[in-house]
Amino acid sequence: MLFEDDFERKESQEKTEEIGKGWGSNSKKRAKGNKQVDLKDGAMRIAIHPEADHAVSVTHEAKFKNGRIDLRFQLENKDDSLGLNFADLDYKKVHAGHLCVTRIGTSSLVISDLKTGVMDLKVRQLRQSNKLSPTLVKMLMTKTKKFDHKLEPGKWHTLSVRIYANVMSVTINDKEVGKLSSTGIGHPTKKLLRLSVKKKAIVDDVKIYSLDRKAPE
Repeated sequence: MLFEDDFERKESQEKTEEIGKGWGSNSKKRAKGNKQVDLKDGAMRIAIHPEADHAVSVTHEAKFKNGRIDLRFQLENKDDSLGLNFADLDYKKVHAGHLCVTRIGTSSLVISDLKTGVMDLKVRQLRQSNKLSPTLVKMLMTKTKKFDHKLEPGKWHTLSVRIYANVMSVTINDKEVGKLSSTGIGHPTKKLLRLSVKKKAIVDDVKIYSLDRKAPE
């Protein structure tokens, strides 16, 4: 185990974020410093601020090639979702270090290889200028997979996201819901976990494991 957090602590005040234990967020940069992450009742409550111009990103170091993230989460409303994004900010051939991601909603789950998909800098530039060739569009369709899966809003669920070699698999409430095999997932140096929230989500009992024989320095 590389890290664990049960969020059983209190903030000294309510105005600004005090997540602690090595967590960071993009609230200062993308939400004019407004508080978007709140520790309450032994859990981390994430909610986008009306002035934010980007989804909330709550970050923590997660250094491994092969690893697993376990946590509990709750989506209060049917249109809420929680993303787990893995990044390497030192890898400059993709936008913002994006390597791979899974996003869990109340009706479906998506797993995507971003490194060799939409976040590759050349691909991203072509997408932004609407110059993707039919061949490239077809290739990008292989980089993401959607799975139908219903979750009851307002209740706690368990989540386990496992990355091993080129495969990301997602287990919810002890049942494997989906997996994707793609080369970008096998990037050798995942360094950062981003919890991505477009609206609201509650997270608790986060555990980060390395499945490498020896954890990276």
